[in-house]
Amino acid sequence: MTTILGISGSLRNGSFNTALLRAAGPLMPEGSTLAASTLHGVPLYDADVEAAGFPAEVAALKEAMAAADGVMLFTPEYNNALPGVFKNAIDWCSRPPADVPRVFRGRPFAVLGASPGGFGTILSQDAWLPVLHTLGVRQWHGARLMVSRAGAVFDGEGALTDEGIRGQLKGFLEGFVAFVRDGR
Repeated sequence: MTTILGISGSLRNGSFNTALLRAAGPLMPEGSTLAASTLHGVPLYDADVEAAGFPAEVAALKEAMAAADGVMLFTPEYNNALPGVFKNAIDWCSRPPADVPRVFRGRPFAVLGASPGGFGTILSQDAWLPVLHTLGVRQWHGARLMVSRAGAVFDGEGALTDEGIRGQLKGFLEGFVAFVRDGR
């Protein structure tokens, strides 16, 4: 069984990225599973807090990443870049530096996202490139999924209603899971 961890980078209850993450679960390829995670409870990084002990939410996220065969970042785009709260969580998971090889190095990562704007999350996805490169992940570049005008593809309950986007998401998931399996 191939286990993929999907992390939503938004804290908002009605988040399009959390909705996209929920929509991905039933579309996973046969023989794979998607574990969903959010950033709720992850505090701002503070070396003094780190010295006193990792917060439980950070430790759980970090261990989920380390246990997964691959990680997908469902990223919003704020002010043409990646969200600070999401970057903060990844920074926490890279502490202490000696853990970077266990949590990140060589682990398959993919970035996708949804936005109410017309350009999807292209700038946010691009902003993740140097961060993920620095951490040494094996980033998948086989496809991009940037859901633009997301308010029109999800209903009021957050269910994905656009069949074209559903097909794109399914193809993205199939491609990423194949990439993860090829690297084993």
